[in-house]
Amino acid sequence: MIDFQKLKFSFGFAFEGVVHALKFNQNLRIHFITAILVIIASVILHVNAFEKGILGIMILLVISAEMINTAIEEMVDFVINEHKREAKIAKDVSAGMVLLTAVGSVLVGILIFTPYIMKLFK
Repeated sequence: MIDFQKLKFSFGFAFEGVVHALKFNQNLRIHFITAILVIIASVILHVNAFEKGILGIMILLVISAEMINTAIEEMVDFVINEHKREAKIAKDVSAGMVLLTAVGSVLVGILIFTPYIMKLFK
């Protein structure tokens, strides 16, 4: 049986995590603003539903990667109070994950939006 009280608390904690990350992570705020702009552009340019779905998945990938990166950085800072090579590697690798997902998303965005933008100039 589903314990709806526990489920409610779980969603509450998850929401608190998103709010905390947005409050304290500038990069995540940038990703959210970019996501909003992409969504607006997809509506204005009448991007088809399938491509909107792909854009949505890419947006969620980048935001999720940034939140994982934030969690890793917070935990590393909590556990290790000094500069250690291993801590730097963990933080750099998680930041690299965000970079790769963001670059991939930009490439997907270029592939999707280019034909729609080209139509505007014909």
